[in-house]
Amino acid sequence: MQTNYDTLIDSYIANKIGICENFVDATLLQNLELELRKKYNSNAMHKAAIGNNNSQIIESGFRSDSIFWLDRKNNNVVENNFLDAMDLFIQYLNQTCYTNITACEFHYAMYPIGSFYLKHLDQFKTNTNRAFSMIHYLNSNWQTADGGELQVHHAKDLQLVSPTYGKCVFFKSSELEHEVLVTHKPRMSITGWLKTG
Repeated sequence: MQTNYDTLIDSYIANKIGICENFVDATLLQNLELELRKKYNSNAMHKAAIGNNNSQIIESGFRSDSIFWLDRKNNNVVENNFLDAMDLFIQYLNQTCYTNITACEFHYAMYPIGSFYLKHLDQFKTNTNRAFSMIHYLNSNWQTADGGELQVHHAKDLQLVSPTYGKCVFFKSSELEHEVLVTHKPRMSITGWLKTG
């Protein structure tokens, strides 16, 4: 796993956005995809809101995905294995880059056909503890025509990241505005944040 950690970190340092193919173990990735599908098909996921704490509102004109938060209290073995894997990465990140990450939070995200998420920053104006954003894509056989790219707004250009199966994306939550372009096929991910404080 250390090779994957270094790939993600080195590409982040080079371009402000880290990308690593097959960052998570293949079996775990398959099981996470199955869990996401089960939750979506059983209506356990809910419309995502914007804002934080008491200021959350559902604004379908801004984002139109559905989410489900991962929580160790749910005693889901697959999801806890994923959180264990993220804890190992955080430990490595803290040891090698002195990032002082103390926690993480992740949710499943399902973007049905025609859904999107307009340009935004992941760090809240009223709370700055989201240090890094991290996305793991769960989309088998994704094609260019399927859309749903992550469009990243760098200072001088745009970068399109295709949400292909097993790809992990990593960037500073306060630094890069980004958006999810309209998807023409159901688009699945685990999205989350590494946090300080």
